[in-house]
Amino acid sequence: MTRHFLFLLGSSRENGNTELLARRAAEQLPADVTQQWISLAEHPLPDFEDLRHDSDHVRPSGDNRATLLDATLAATDLVIASPLYWYSLSAHTKRYLDHWSGWLRTPGLDFKQRMGGRTLWGVTALAHEEEQVADPLIGTLNQSAAYMEMRFGGVLLGNGSKPGDVLNDSAALTRAKTFFAREAPLARFPHES
Repeated sequence: MTRHFLFLLGSSRENGNTELLARRAAEQLPADVTQQWISLAEHPLPDFEDLRHDSDHVRPSGDNRATLLDATLAATDLVIASPLYWYSLSAHTKRYLDHWSGWLRTPGLDFKQRMGGRTLWGVTALAHEEEQVADPLIGTLNQSAAYMEMRFGGVLLGNGSKPGDVLNDSAALTRAKTFFAREAPLARFPHES
């Protein structure tokens, strides 16, 4: 089976540090791996309405929700490239993940079953020397993968505040060279470790 990586860019800034780091890691993917890049800022989603108990869910069509759903289902590997905003995911990224709740309840979509076994990866840039400040972001991605019975490849961390700063983080650039080459284990909730 040919691997297909979907890179979801969660920054409101084009060519920000997170995107630059994700692109450096993607350069290392084998030539037979296909890639799709989608900016969530350029494909805005409406705020998610939790209608699980009072509405029939239908598969979205003809809008950004449909584009993102189709791209998500087509990916073997999903890369969330979100800068660290207030110690967690960007609003664009969180809104995208919130829409998973609706897709889980869409009849005939079998979203959870179809996502099971695929791999979720993360890439983030932070403007902080202590990487543990990214733990909430990492936890969100890990727990999301665990709930969906996906594999979790971890999060590639880089440091940078001003545009282009991450390209001076030699340790992050070194990690980027082998980040996607690692075998991703099945995600587990912390109490299952």
